[in-house]
Amino acid sequence: MIKILITEFIDAQALQNINKEFEVIYKKDAWQNKDYLKKEIEKFHGVIVRNKTSLDKNILINASNLKFIGRLGVGLDNIDTEYCKNNDIIVQPATGMNADSVAEYVVNTSLTLLKKTIIINEETQKGKWPRTSIVTKELKGKVLGLIGFGDISKKVLKLANAFDATSIAYDPFISSKEMKAVSVNKVSFDEILKLADIISIHVPLNNETKYLFDRNAFIKMEKKPIIINSSRGGIINEKDLIDAYINNYISGFALDVFENEPVNETLYRNISNDMNCILTPHIAGVTEESNVRVSNFIIDKTNKFFKNFKY
Repeated sequence: MIKILITEFIDAQALQNINKEFEVIYKKDAWQNKDYLKKEIEKFHGVIVRNKTSLDKNILINASNLKFIGRLGVGLDNIDTEYCKNNDIIVQPATGMNADSVAEYVVNTSLTLLKKTIIINEETQKGKWPRTSIVTKELKGKVLGLIGFGDISKKVLKLANAFDATSIAYDPFISSKEMKAVSVNKVSFDEILKLADIISIHVPLNNETKYLFDRNAFIKMEKKPIIINSSRGGIINEKDLIDAYINNYISGFALDVFENEPVNETLYRNISNDMNCILTPHIAGVTEESNVRVSNFIIDKTNKFFKNFKY
């Protein structure tokens, strides 16, 4: 019998669609127990995870029967993909299934920070009337700089176009021709820093992107942009980000991902209510609708993978 372990939350209705011949162990808090994973993973042919489950070599080396990992999301930095490749373990992300949710998050936070809604709300609830004392801006006519130009960036582009914003993008792996086909200019990283009013990050965390946004990047920003990271923590040096805000190199920021999750005191002790910023707990891609899409997609891929599986 095929045995499947699910270590984090999944849509309940989608789970009903998994092959009834499978033995399914659903432990949505299993990600917290590395000893359990290390001991039990050898029993399973498939594992379904989100981003909190660490499937590094120390875990996977015990997975003698594992053939399939379903990732309820797109980032793969919590999975040792090189080990999987070398040991014939298929890793299946839910590519594109939460792109709409993340794109909406980017536009929502862009508008909120441009309008300084959180600061104004805070002041108004105290009985103040900051109608003219706080300057707000429109998204219309602003330059949106996209770091990475995959599925999510293309969704962001579509929404931004509705506000008459101009989009530019930096992605060394995408051609100028492909970008021009959707009316986006391909630019260098430094040009993004110079030209953008809003910078939205959509790249994986790896050796090339670690601390891509540090002090050296922030001091090159000429338009005091808003920074939005819904990709991966560690791409932004968080200390340098706070310093950049305090020193007026940027005008606001939205972080949905962090170097340490949950957020630790090192970061949040430097955040105050009068700052133009938004912190959210890695939920940009997690909506009711996206959870359904992501869950159904991975369940379907799991069923198809094991349909003719011989063991």
